[in-house]
Amino acid sequence: MQRIRKAGLSVDAALADFIEQRALPGTGLNPDTFWQGFADLIHEFGPRNRSLLVERERLQDQIDTFHIERRGQPWDAAAYRAFLQSIGYLLPEGPDFTIETSGVDDEVARIAGPQLVVPVMNARYALNAANARWGSLYDALYGSDALGDLPQGAGFDAERGLRVVAWGRAHLDKVAPLRGTSWRDMQGLKVEDGALQVVTAGGTAALVHSLQFAGSRANSTGQRNYLLCVNGLLIELVMDPSTPVGKSDPAGLSDIRLEAALTAIMDCEDSVAAVDAADKVLGYGNWLGLMQGSLTEAVEKNGKSLERRLQQDFAYIAPDGGTRMARGRALMLVRNVGHLMTNSAILDQDGAEVGEGVMDAMVTTLCALHDLCRTEGPRNSPAGSIYMVKPKMHGPDEVAFACEVFDRVERVLGLPPNTVKLGIMDEERRTSANLKECIRAARHRLAFINTGFLDRTGDEIHTSMEAGPMVAKGEMKSATWIKAYENRNVDIGLACGLQGKAQIGKGMWAAPDLMAAMLAQKGGHPEAGANCAWVPSPTAAVLHATHYHATDVSARQTALKSGGARSTLDELLVLPLATGTNWDSAMVQAEVDNNAQGILGYVVRWVDQGIGCSKVPDIHNVALMEDRATCRISSQALANWLQHGVISEAQVMTALQQMAAVVDAQNAGDPAYHPMAPGFDGLAFQAACDLVFLGRMQPSGYTEPVLHGRRLQVKQRT
Repeated sequence: MQRIRKAGLSVDAALADFIEQRALPGTGLNPDTFWQGFADLIHEFGPRNRSLLVERERLQDQIDTFHIERRGQPWDAAAYRAFLQSIGYLLPEGPDFTIETSGVDDEVARIAGPQLVVPVMNARYALNAANARWGSLYDALYGSDALGDLPQGAGFDAERGLRVVAWGRAHLDKVAPLRGTSWRDMQGLKVEDGALQVVTAGGTAALVHSLQFAGSRANSTGQRNYLLCVNGLLIELVMDPSTPVGKSDPAGLSDIRLEAALTAIMDCEDSVAAVDAADKVLGYGNWLGLMQGSLTEAVEKNGKSLERRLQQDFAYIAPDGGTRMARGRALMLVRNVGHLMTNSAILDQDGAEVGEGVMDAMVTTLCALHDLCRTEGPRNSPAGSIYMVKPKMHGPDEVAFACEVFDRVERVLGLPPNTVKLGIMDEERRTSANLKECIRAARHRLAFINTGFLDRTGDEIHTSMEAGPMVAKGEMKSATWIKAYENRNVDIGLACGLQGKAQIGKGMWAAPDLMAAMLAQKGGHPEAGANCAWVPSPTAAVLHATHYHATDVSARQTALKSGGARSTLDELLVLPLATGTNWDSAMVQAEVDNNAQGILGYVVRWVDQGIGCSKVPDIHNVALMEDRATCRISSQALANWLQHGVISEAQVMTALQQMAAVVDAQNAGDPAYHPMAPGFDGLAFQAACDLVFLGRMQPSGYTEPVLHGRRLQVKQRT
């Protein structure tokens, strides 16, 4: 590794070259000034970062001792809450307030819709996510199981096509109804006096809600496409009688295109495996390309080489005759890493690795500065903001620290205060319990809060590790604390004035192939008052967009605000402990096997191939989107049961070895895959064992220290 000295820092040459040759040019920043400001940031905030981690450990040690000393005693919820207050885990709540965030784009503040999260290290995925602002409803229905089954055979299935068209017409009837008729009867479309007229055999019909007509535009076939607007989301009716679908449609309607992924998080954290400067430069470079609008990727499709690039905005004619612009790509946010990990890409003045979160703050903001400097082409943020999502923060002090880091970054880069908007991932227990004060700490730049069942469950298990054995993973979703967590996130967010200013989000649908189930269930997210929710693919974004057509989230939030708090802090603090001691041995073994298989299926790709997020077959061969958060749950669940004697180390090791053979078979078609069985001596298998058998000792139960260490060993060997 070649290093270069920069203002007292020892910087990997690859990162230094990226910053000076690619990221700084075009910003007007002087390299020497930049490096000095970066060094000052690291030297001032590095020790404070480490102090926050020490505080985490202090609190965890005291909580462990509390539970150990009270084993066998009746549970006293009041004493537990008083204890958490006495050690500073629970903080006093201050007076009511409203966030003061300004300069927020409509996709964050005003319009509700799906949100994608993708690994920024993969340029193809990043471009797909950015371009998922628009997607074909017909394609999403035809190519998935959304209709209840999957397409069979090659070629176009006309009968399935008719089912797709019928679904689309029924959806239009539901969300954009016509007066006295149905969209099924449509034989043509036209505009008269600025109003949309639907031609039927019996005459013409107008929209029940005339303001839902947004305009029209000419397409490449000489036809006109017509745009509707439902709850702020555009729907484009594509008229093209030359296509197989349009030819058989009485009106020539060939597709219904939906505005889908309004926002997309480009992830530097849980969905990537970035362990050194080379990895970080790859991710930073893709983020820079997105902010410059220059990122491209060559892909092979149907035997042809294509260049994938960012979509452009498009113009249409509004009902009043004026020209409007429709955004062609999702508003992009970037997720930095949390406060825990360090990275060897930069060493500080004492030769220590710098906090990766501090490094991300400076470099990703520098890259995003290019969007604000652009004078041609669509900007990511017309409002002039930069959106950073910050994960894995524990309580208000850590949120305040992140805000101070961005204060300094803005000064170094010459940005106005609060240009950087902050998203708080409400996924750690101490943040959930003190959410109002976390929001207060970021009230000038807050643009996002969300719930994430996965990491939040991992922290729930680890925080109360010594209290007793936890319920099985499948039962956790019905635990008392989960409902309180989801309700309080929305209620507190609304009480703090996020409506119309910031996103309140919900977590990921983890099964990208089960779209019928997603359609049946994920409509609960906008109904719960969330104006965004995570989806695993552009197809899922299109289908989930239909939920936002059906639910006016703004109206739902207004109703929730008048209803009062739905859950209490005491409910949030109810521990998900298993009741009774009569464990069913078959159930226990199934749970061990399921967790072991999930850990191995994810870890082997992470460690051996550097894949941070992918569809991983579960024990039943159902593909699930796995990342470090899901791995955190599984490893902490097994560590907890080991700690309390529900299972034995021998039992877990046997399961790991048996499941390694299962995972090997599931990956048999991957030429880059290295089998774990029968030797069980590879670094990936060792990492899985470490996550379980050393899980109790991992900071907050995180998987990063183990995974990073083993991945670095693999990279050093190869």
